[in-house]
Amino acid sequence: MENMDIFSNATNRLTRSVLGVYNRSFGTHAMLTPAEPRSFGQPTPETHPHLMKPGETTPGIKAVEYELRRAMLMDRLSENSVAVSLGYRMRYMSNKAMESARFNSKIKDIIKNYKDIYIDLPPRTNILSTDNVQKNIVRNYVKPLSRIIQELRLIKSDSEIALMKKSGEIAGKAFIQTMKFTKPGLSEHDLYAKIDFECRIQGAQSLAYVPVVAGGINALTMHYVRNDMILQDGDLVLLDAGGEYCGYASDVTRTWPVNGKFTQPQKELYEAVLNVNRRCIKLCTEAENISLNGIHEISVEFMKEELLNIGFDLVEGDIERVLYPHHVGHYLGLDVHDTHYIDRSRRLSRGMVITIEPGIYIPPNEAYPKKYHGMGIRIEDNVVVGATDPIVLSSTTPKEVIDIEYCMANS
Repeated sequence: MENMDIFSNATNRLTRSVLGVYNRSFGTHAMLTPAEPRSFGQPTPETHPHLMKPGETTPGIKAVEYELRRAMLMDRLSENSVAVSLGYRMRYMSNKAMESARFNSKIKDIIKNYKDIYIDLPPRTNILSTDNVQKNIVRNYVKPLSRIIQELRLIKSDSEIALMKKSGEIAGKAFIQTMKFTKPGLSEHDLYAKIDFECRIQGAQSLAYVPVVAGGINALTMHYVRNDMILQDGDLVLLDAGGEYCGYASDVTRTWPVNGKFTQPQKELYEAVLNVNRRCIKLCTEAENISLNGIHEISVEFMKEELLNIGFDLVEGDIERVLYPHHVGHYLGLDVHDTHYIDRSRRLSRGMVITIEPGIYIPPNEAYPKKYHGMGIRIEDNVVVGATDPIVLSSTTPKEVIDIEYCMANS
């Protein structure tokens, strides 16, 4: 059966939010006393004191914060309404386990009592395509739930930022070890395995996404994930990876020389991208009164300025359509591309977490200086928007030329 949480907004607002745990059999919340055992398989402070402190529901986040989140969600719903949150379908390793047959009748009894239903229905779902459940939902006034939740997820709490800081620190340590490990003759797959191992050994539960490990000209392919070519002496390698720590993702990209030493052309192009990265991070504050789209527009101008300084002869459209064909950043949080319903035209506010990732990708085209042909460079950091100063969560990951070369020389 599907995992499901149900929150109701009854007329009596004082009792609308229940603090408890999810009952997997019926999809409701049940009250627990402190002495009552929890048998749902998730860690607790009693069973996993090395992961969780007293009062926490998940590592790093207290029960009271989850209660506050539910209350904030309830405030966004209309009177006499119910919100149904469907999780990913449970999958079994064995085909001998059957699903609960009581789900349809249970949800049918719940939704008939409310005027509005907040739910995000997938295109097709087994649990709602049979019986009279779907008919009951159609007859009610259905409203989307995820847009409300994403608005609430956009601004991170102090607890969430602390977890994301830890996720960024894990990525930093993993990147350092992967840089030290790099040498000509290894494959992109070897670096994939190394970054995966290091993220996990530093405390991440898993990688947050399939990483990009692109040696040489492979870095010119956006979202390159084949990761199966040999790393060549004299090439750069671009690695885009991050770990997931207690549900929160890091998303970091660094580019470094396979042999540990930048050539002069590589250094020139790298410094150009690094300058754009630094200048854009400074814009990540409430005081700048700017959006991610606004930062991207400025980053295009920064990139143009940097490339002209190192000898590029640019024409209109070169930057946006060829050399820098992606956005400067996105929202980050529980998902790598977090809160996808929130447009990047939204003015940045304190507590948002975003990526800043300018890049440059030079095709073997005579329109551009030959010494840079085949180079792909991206530098991505994770940034908490501050009131007047940004906080870089990925600051422990080397990105200065001198730091990268020193790191690789001391492997």
